[in-house]
Amino acid sequence: MSASILQSAPWAEFQRNLGKKVFMRSGEGWNFLAIHEKTPLGSFLYTPYGPVADNPAAFARALDALHALAKAEKAHYVRVEPAAAGLGDKAAAVLAGHGLRRAPVDVQPHLTWMVDLTQPEEKILAGMRSTSRNLYRNIHKKGVSFDISTDPADIGILLGFLHDVSARAEFKAQSDDYLAQAARTLMPAGAAKLFVARLDGQPIAAALSYDTPTTRVYAHAAADDKHRKLNAGIPLVVTMMVDAKASGQQLFDMWGVSPEDEPEHEWAGFSRFKRSFGGFEVEYPGTWDLPVNKPGYAAYSAARRLRDLLRGTALPAVRKAGTAVVPVLDRLRAKLKG
Repeated sequence: MSASILQSAPWAEFQRNLGKKVFMRSGEGWNFLAIHEKTPLGSFLYTPYGPVADNPAAFARALDALHALAKAEKAHYVRVEPAAAGLGDKAAAVLAGHGLRRAPVDVQPHLTWMVDLTQPEEKILAGMRSTSRNLYRNIHKKGVSFDISTDPADIGILLGFLHDVSARAEFKAQSDDYLAQAARTLMPAGAAKLFVARLDGQPIAAALSYDTPTTRVYAHAAADDKHRKLNAGIPLVVTMMVDAKASGQQLFDMWGVSPEDEPEHEWAGFSRFKRSFGGFEVEYPGTWDLPVNKPGYAAYSAARRLRDLLRGTALPAVRKAGTAVVPVLDRLRAKLKG
């Protein structure tokens, strides 16, 4: 599996432009992009879908380098997501053997859906649901066309649709500043494109891709609800695939799906949409933590458990004893700073 866009030089520049402290390191058979994250529960190094390694031995060397960097940066732990580290089916055992612990939640999705773009275009289309294929072939008859932009100023088209979706559904998009900076940084670097569906020249749907030489990621998308009956989002995705194939990319990454055997999962609806284009499921090892400052990591874990308790069913009882909770939080914060 090729390295993710999240482990690329353009992504490092994007994160720096967001004000983050970013490190890129490499060695024999390994490399990583690590972001120094600071939170009220302590600082840590985060390697989104990384580190990248050729095999388990190279991964061990990358982990050593991350541990040393975390100590130098006074980070309490390292958070890794080895999506392309050559760990195979034994990934969980390998990670546990290095002293890593499963993180409380996955930061990036541990399941995704891929489409193989090395197939002939007709075979890619044949793998889709017939309605998707027919929409792509015939939607032009309804006055819908598609264009591709690498002008960062055009990100406003997508932002407008995302605002509408957020207003009418329980959906929280990335901030305007985040996506605008992504466009400003990644588009000139050839690492992002904006795809727009237009009805008689007016935008009705848009999607932003993140790109590496091998893989296109279906990153952010939204459509005008007034034209939902046209289902323009479907041929828009196919257009993204066809363009990626023409650009020489081998994979189209739908970026995150729920398990097929969990129909009540909050992602189930759009996961069915993503699977309707054909393809195959890819499972990653998930998000794991390597404690570096063990007392600091223990304090972080305890603070998180307490926070989850406060958010859970015990909240009314905890509120009644609120004066007792405050000193506990204060002690945890003091321990994290120490």
